[in-house]
Order: sequence, then C-alpha cells, then structure tokens
Amino acid sequence: MKIDDIDAFVEVIRCQSISHAAESLQLTQPAITRRVQNFEQALGVELFDRNTKPLKPTLIGTRVYEQCRLILREMDALRELVATDAPPTGLLRLGVPQTIGDVVLLDALKHLRTEYPDLRAQVATGWGSQLVGKIERGELDAAAALFPAGKIFPDNIVGESIGKMELVVVCAKSQLPKKPCKLADVYQNGWILNPDGCGFRAGLQRTLSDQGLSLRVNLETFGTELQLGLVADGLGLGLVPRPLLERSAHFEQLAVMPLKDFKPVMDLWLIYPHFLGNLQGPVDAFGKLVAASLHKIRNAA
Repeated sequence: MKIDDIDAFVEVIRCQSISHAAESLQLTQPAITRRVQNFEQALGVELFDRNTKPLKPTLIGTRVYEQCRLILREMDALRELVATDAPPTGLLRLGVPQTIGDVVLLDALKHLRTEYPDLRAQVATGWGSQLVGKIERGELDAAAALFPAGKIFPDNIVGESIGKMELVVVCAKSQLPKKPCKLADVYQNGWILNPDGCGFRAGLQRTLSDQGLSLRVNLETFGTELQLGLVADGLGLGLVPRPLLERSAHFEQLAVMPLKDFKPVMDLWLIYPHFLGNLQGPVDAFGKLVAASLHKIRNAA
C-alpha cells in the first residue's frame, strides 16, 4: 500500500470522477486509474461499482474511504510535526533537576506559554543522568541539567552549556571555623545530602576519595530548603547551589564554609535529541529562558 494510491482513491471518491481527480492531483487519467487499481489489489477488494455514473464506491469502499481520510490526516500531522517552519503545537516534554526547578521554571514556562500559545509544556524532574536516559529513550524533548564542564554526551544527544552554578559547603553559623580550612578538617562533621544518584553528592564523594577520605552521610533527604533547615539546626554540612542558599528562609542561620581545596562549579546544560523538527524553536527558547532566570537570581542575590 502506498500513500499516493490512497490519495488517488480518496480524491476519486471526493470528485466522483477519475478525470476530475486527475485534474485535482495534476496527473493523467491513466495514472489515477492505475493507482486506484494498485490500491484495490493491495487490499484484495473492489472499492468502486464501475457500472454506475457518477462513479460510486462499494459498501466496503465507503468504509475504506473513511479510514483513508483518517490516515491522510495523520500523515498531514506527521509532515507538520517535522516541518521546522510550521507553528509548534501539542506537547513539549521538558526535564529539570529538582534542585533548581523551583527557581528557574516559573518564568521560563510563563514566557513559553506567551510565545507558543498552542504548545503545552509537561515537566519531569530527576537527576541529570536520569534526564539524559529519558531523552535517549524518547521520553523527553529537552532538559536542563547540571553536569561538570566538558561533559561528553551520547552521540544522539546535543549538549549546550548555557550557564554556570557555584556550589558552596554550608554549616550552621555557630559551627563556622574561625579561619579558612580544608575538607580534611571538617569532613567528619558529616553531611546532609540528596540520596545516591545526585551529581552534587557524586562530585563531593569523588573529591573526598581522591584525598583518601570517606563520605559520612548524617541524613539523606530530597529538597534543598529542607536540607538547609537541617544544616541550620547543626545536624551536618550541606552542599547547595549558592543562589538557592541566598534565597533560603534559613539564610541568616547559615554560613558558607571557607574551604581552600573545594570550590565546585557546575555547568547548566541544555540537552536534546539531534532532530526536533518544529520543536527546535521552543527548546532553544526554553534554554535561553532558563539561563536568563539563573542569571537573574544570581544578580538578585
């Protein structure tokens, strides 16, 4: 079965004439006849009662016609989907780390709705590695994720660094050392961190391991604000993006640990598949809006 044959069949029924269908499709009458015959042979049924004038479909031909109209509509939708100059519609599936989602998403989604009113955004959260996996499996159209500078992504994924985020080690003000120190001097205080799988935690663990030190986790919990509250209560050290610390309700009870040998910086990456069709514009806009939100909160802090 070929789409051209289906197209010819539908046009003959619509025009009730092979000659008019040929004019409409800018083909010869023999070409239209041949395509209709090919379609009948592919299905193994006669679709027209050739003893009537004007030409009318058989009972099964009428049912096939209705189905073919659906097929052609879906084909039009498919062509529109991959046409980069067509207005994007439908669902835009985005991913962000929960760590920064609360501070960068609100403005980004509001502007996307304004710029692309026929596009509906759906947001998933997760660690960076989880978001990469979802893009590889076709479950997301794009994601903003935190990774180290120079991160290499799978061949089928594009990665663009769109900003940087400084991480800081925080403690309760009452536990702040009187002078700059090293990780080895404070690591035994223990940490309040995200569960295993978090990139921040993995980076800290690598640094400690390189120095022959172990990672002592006092408490695992999701949510930066909850973690900062526990750190403010003196239950351990935290590792958080500086902008989130400076926006925290616990900011006055916290202090940045002055570490000489641990000053981590993460890149914020926009990641997406190589081909997005007419979603490329909205994804580019999402990346710019997230980067602008990050820049805005850094400047406001």
